[in-house]
Amino acid sequence: MVHTTAPKTVRTLIAPDKFKGSLTAGEVADALAAGLRAGAGSTGGAGAVHCELLPLADGGDGSVDAAVAAGFTRHRHTVTGPTGQPVPAGIAFDGTTAVVEVANTCGLALLPAAQLEPLAASSRGFGEAILFALSLNPARILLALGGSASTDGGMGMLTALGYGFHDVRGRQLHGSGKSLAQIHTIRRTRFPELDGTELVVASDVHNPLLGPGGAPAVFGPQKGAGPQDVGALEHGLAHLVATLTDAGFEDAEALAQREGAGSAGGIGFACLLLGAKQVSGADYFLDLLDFNNRRDSCDVVITGEGSIDEQTLAGKLPAAVARRSGTRPIIAVAGRSLLPRERWSELALTRVYTLAEYTDQDSSKDPGLSAALLQRIGRDIAASLL
Repeated sequence: MVHTTAPKTVRTLIAPDKFKGSLTAGEVADALAAGLRAGAGSTGGAGAVHCELLPLADGGDGSVDAAVAAGFTRHRHTVTGPTGQPVPAGIAFDGTTAVVEVANTCGLALLPAAQLEPLAASSRGFGEAILFALSLNPARILLALGGSASTDGGMGMLTALGYGFHDVRGRQLHGSGKSLAQIHTIRRTRFPELDGTELVVASDVHNPLLGPGGAPAVFGPQKGAGPQDVGALEHGLAHLVATLTDAGFEDAEALAQREGAGSAGGIGFACLLLGAKQVSGADYFLDLLDFNNRRDSCDVVITGEGSIDEQTLAGKLPAAVARRSGTRPIIAVAGRSLLPRERWSELALTRVYTLAEYTDQDSSKDPGLSAALLQRIGRDIAASLL
């Protein structure tokens, strides 16, 4: 009698975040899956790897793409870019929830010639995208705030949503960090659609609007603000809060002190003014994209991001994925890891693979190299699983 053993099949859930500056979450997942399949194919039929792809986001840039990859429909719409130029943007919608993001409407990556504009950049395009989302009659809008080019306290966004900001001569002001200090009066036109739609801010940024931990001091330099610019933005945002209070927004000062008000150059503050509730970006997206159900049908979870470090331990997306993965093996893939092997257990990680282990070159700005290395890592993961 001949005894045969059926080939082993390992079901993997590939659920990474983006590798910032190099690959989107979808591109990371695709490259790993290609490597896993190729690696399984080289075993001579000894086994197979089934790949379930779930590109993720945590409420920052890539949120719309992640929602589309999970089954949402992309709706394209042109908005005003961070420095006034029209840019093709898009939202994701599943019939109930719309996902709108700062990064693809007024983000750093949209600045012409990558020229940073810390005082001139505006959040107006984000507000225009929210207006477009409202035209689809969603029950809720998820506001993904990462990657902004502006530090305007959401003034541009509010302008698009019916708020009028005027200088001492009564002239209409367009939202920007530079124009904050010029505000003399504020008038509001209510949109009934906003009153009937739940607004949710998905962000894991905890900074307030003002002060040493506020938007200008912490994030302004990343957007090109020098010391004088930071001081001007701090003054302008404080003036915005004071003028809103004078205009009848009695909770403006309290909202400015809330955790998360400083996210996206103060757009978080403006969202709070609109009545948005705040949620953990990582966990909210895992729920939105049905992570738990997809996880339950898999044997192994593969996650990752550009860098695994102390911030990862503090609750970034791979940590949330690991926390929800139960007892199944969890493999992390990253551009680099600053966590020594003895600390992998803090994230319940079985193994960490990094691009830095596979090359002496800097892959962080080279998408082609990053994808090729991820395929190699995928092959090695397959070999370890079969």
